[in-house]
Amino acid sequence: MTLALETTDLKVRLHLAGDWFTACDLSALLPGRGVAVLLPDGRQAALFADRTGRLYAIDNRDPFTGAAVLSRGLTGTHQGRPFVASPLLKQRFDLESGQCLDDETVRVAVYEVKAV
Repeated sequence: MTLALETTDLKVRLHLAGDWFTACDLSALLPGRGVAVLLPDGRQAALFADRTGRLYAIDNRDPFTGAAVLSRGLTGTHQGRPFVASPLLKQRFDLESGQCLDDETVRVAVYEVKAV
């Protein structure tokens, strides 16, 4: 017998400029791994799901280098707060607020996100 991957019809949606944008299938998000999504205005968002199924969406652009790489960063927690560390210079960004945990003057945009 061959086991099939679990499939879902749920979509991940981001709240952008007063409307909801369908970003990807929920099944594309695996705990600990990010997914980059191209937004209608040409920017990118980095989407994440944690082990409990909670979703996060932040700007994919690393403000320290300008590279669109945050979706490829390592995830973790600091004082109970989820973060992603940039794969380039390793600065950590809070997935709930976008605040850089290593430089309080820097933050990335966060997006309201839901699965429907």
